[in-house]
Amino acid sequence: MMTTAGGRHQFTVPVKKINTGADMQHFLVSKAYRDIVTFLHQLNRSVCPRYCADAAPAGGGGTTTKVRMFETDLSNSSAHPEGVERLRKLLLAVDLLSSEYPAEAYADRRFGNRAFRSFLGGLRDKAGWLLEEHLGLKSGKGKEELVVYLLGAWGSAERLDYGTGHELSFLAFLGGLWKLGFFYTGNGKEEEAERGLVLVIVELYLETVRKLILKYTLEPAGSHGVWGLDDHSFLPYIFGSAQLTRPIKDGEAMPLEGSAPGSPKPSEILNANSMKMWRGKNMYFSAIGFINDVKKGPFWEHSPTLYDISGIAFGWGKINKGMVKMYDAEVLGKFPVVQHFPFGSLFEWEAVPGARMPAQSVHVASQPTTTSASLPGLCTGAGRGEQTSWPLRQRLSGPAGGAGAATLAQARSVPISSATGAIQEPSGLGGQNPESQPRSREPPSGRRVSIPDLPFLEGKPSPPGAQYSVTRAPWAKDNDDNDG
Repeated sequence: MMTTAGGRHQFTVPVKKINTGADMQHFLVSKAYRDIVTFLHQLNRSVCPRYCADAAPAGGGGTTTKVRMFETDLSNSSAHPEGVERLRKLLLAVDLLSSEYPAEAYADRRFGNRAFRSFLGGLRDKAGWLLEEHLGLKSGKGKEELVVYLLGAWGSAERLDYGTGHELSFLAFLGGLWKLGFFYTGNGKEEEAERGLVLVIVELYLETVRKLILKYTLEPAGSHGVWGLDDHSFLPYIFGSAQLTRPIKDGEAMPLEGSAPGSPKPSEILNANSMKMWRGKNMYFSAIGFINDVKKGPFWEHSPTLYDISGIAFGWGKINKGMVKMYDAEVLGKFPVVQHFPFGSLFEWEAVPGARMPAQSVHVASQPTTTSASLPGLCTGAGRGEQTSWPLRQRLSGPAGGAGAATLAQARSVPISSATGAIQEPSGLGGQNPESQPRSREPPSGRRVSIPDLPFLEGKPSPPGAQYSVTRAPWAKDNDDNDG
């Protein structure tokens, strides 16, 4: 049973709190933000390759060191931790439910099949039952709180779109389950559960969402257009790059550069044979594969940011570091993405004690100063420093209030770099070394892609005058200028 210092934990139905730019400033020092970033780092580090010592061959002395890499796994496997397997079955049930709502046939809309609203309505009716049937969650034990994050994870019924805010809502759903102790084993193998959450649950969720996007022609929500990282998702690029990063030992900090032995080069996302080999194993390649499925034309033209990142010479560790920083700036730090995120007892609006309000950015200063209407969508992410187990592994059993200002500083500057808890410089592809900057490369045609300052470098948005071609999905009609 979850308790706080004052006794039995009191769950509350999450509600919208971010209505103005000023609210964004509060969000960045809130306990919710701290826990989101903490959980993200937990999951990110869990899939980083590991060095492991094996007995030496017969006749030899000592040990040999091998590298263990972690691949995506959507199989029905008894090897999955119990909590992971139960979640897998819940996601399969959601996928099955979508088959009951076929797409409507009409030609008056470029994006957004109205049957998607019927699917979300059916999911809303069954969500409570799904949580109880597959996860054993009862009323009064977090179900009413978690159902809000689950329902927000599939897209907007109002706008008929899907984006990183909905992806974040799913991450909040997983983080809430973690806080409830759903994955607690008592045998010290919680990292195996974390790994299963990424390689089984997050990947299966993304695969299910991709089916929904294609079936209901969902519009990208809050897309940056061609200069965005991806129209719909961000997490597979974080976790996928972590899968290929330089191996670490238990207790070692997340590496900032380098790649695992035998891993593909970042540039191999452009190679068809490499894509075929790695798409079923790695989340980064899986996400790129989906882009190739739905977009036509040269990759450098429809996805110039990912194309430019493929030229990074410092390995997947450098890319992973930049992805984490970009996520903080472009997802958690953007009002349009987090404005619908609801706060309850699992992700609290209350500020971290002693936290200092960050300087207001130009983006935040430009946001609305009046209360906006509450919308049904949502978003949330998650993270952690490296080898610490706070605060999510405490499962809300510790003193109320959690970690203080140092914890929040750790969240904003990204990972703790060592077992001593020292905070390194903020991560990102830019860093202090100019040679580590992403390299703009000549596209195959010989034309140069004029890429503006990437958000990886300083968290900057694309300049207003940036020129780019319109990204069009295969279902888009040439004579359609406006979405319905």
